[in-house]
Amino acid sequence: MFESFHQWALHVTFLGIPAWRWMIGATTAVVGTLVTLTALRLVGRALEKRHLVVARALGAAARQTLWWLVFVTFLALGAQALGLSDRANRYIGLVGTIAVAVQVGLWANSLVRAWTTQTLSGDGAHAHNPVILAMMSWFARIAVWATLLLAALSVAGVNITAFVASLGVGGVAVALALQNILGDLFASMSIGLDKPFEIGQFITFGDVAGTIVHVGVKTTRIKAISGEEIVIGNAELLSHTLHNYARMRERRIVFGFGVTYDTDPEAMRQIPGMVRRIAEATPDVRLDRVHFKGFGESSLDFEVVYFVTNPDFNRYMDAQQAINLAMMEAFAERHIEFAFPTRTLLLPEPVAFVRSPAQIIDR
Repeated sequence: MFESFHQWALHVTFLGIPAWRWMIGATTAVVGTLVTLTALRLVGRALEKRHLVVARALGAAARQTLWWLVFVTFLALGAQALGLSDRANRYIGLVGTIAVAVQVGLWANSLVRAWTTQTLSGDGAHAHNPVILAMMSWFARIAVWATLLLAALSVAGVNITAFVASLGVGGVAVALALQNILGDLFASMSIGLDKPFEIGQFITFGDVAGTIVHVGVKTTRIKAISGEEIVIGNAELLSHTLHNYARMRERRIVFGFGVTYDTDPEAMRQIPGMVRRIAEATPDVRLDRVHFKGFGESSLDFEVVYFVTNPDFNRYMDAQQAINLAMMEAFAERHIEFAFPTRTLLLPEPVAFVRSPAQIIDR
């Protein structure tokens, strides 16, 4: 039976092609498709169980495989065994290349979409920049499909050099016409990648202070502390020195006070210890130092430095208020007076004016 089958495969032809060549081509297409689809499915399931965002995105992309594109790819590969003409092989190879390019594009598109979706739904810092992530996803997809299209045209025999050159000249003209818009566009990408601030964070620059409420492709919107909404271009915003208070872990406070010059030295020695005990008893306060700083014009000056371990501004004001009130009570008990601007004027005694005898005679 095997001998007869062997003879049949060698001598029987279809469309002028031996049966054994047809069998090799069909086996390559079917087996290659089944093995590839099974491997991708298993790999996709394994990767989707990982905790890394990139691994889960790769797993989701691996499972987004169209079976007929894989079958066309291996069918074109198996057709090479048929012994067709060079022209036929070239066209079949072109079809296989297009199928591969489309499937790679679908994988890349699915990878970008899965990464964006998982990142936006996460609790990390990226989740606070949905507009930036969506824009980056959009640019990535355009770049992938443009690259695959140019590759397919090149394989098809199209001279893409002139096409790319014309696109370059047109791109320069468009860039010159839209340089302000493109500047804001690339600035928004910089905000998304470098993350100098995120939605919901409080920043200051120049005379502007407010909370970020929206990061767009061209502009950023800030809710000012005075109530109005400030809209500023992304490029102009990044040209300033930004102060991001949302990333502050603790707040360093320096404040001073003065006592009157008639305070005796013994009371002056007690003041640093009094202030230290008051600061240490205040919640969320870590004292750094208390010193008799120097002699002012109308006061004996002290300087206090402490840290508020809670970055909230209201918590800092509560701590400063508690310290001020406690100092007033402690100083009042010890009859220590706070200084206020004073100035003492020393006037010379008046001198009597005596006229000379000559002046009296003349009179």
